[in-house]
Amino acid sequence: MSDPGALPEELVRLRGSIDNMDAALLHLLAERFKITQRVGEIKATHGLPPADPGREARQIERLRALAVEANLDPDFAEKFINFIVAEVVRHHEAIAGEHG
Repeated sequence: MSDPGALPEELVRLRGSIDNMDAALLHLLAERFKITQRVGEIKATHGLPPADPGREARQIERLRALAVEANLDPDFAEKFINFIVAEVVRHHEAIAGEHG
C-alpha cells in the first residue's frame, strides 16, 4: 500500500501529523543536546562529575508524574529519559576527558 491515493484520507492526514511531530521532537532533542553540551563544558571546567544521580532521580520522578498527567505510560517515559540521560552523560564524559 505504498500508493497514498489508495489510503483513507484520514490515515494520510494522521500520518502527516505524526511526521510533523517526529520532526518537532528531533528539533527539540537537538536543542536539548546543545544546552546539555554547554552544561558538560561547565561541569568539566569546574571539576564536577559528568553524571548527577540525584538530579537524574528527581527528573525521573518529575517526568513520571507528568507522564501520568498526560495519560502516557510512566514506565515508557522513564525509559525514554534514561536513554537521553545516558547519551548526555556519555557526552559529558567525553568533554571531561578533553579537559583532562
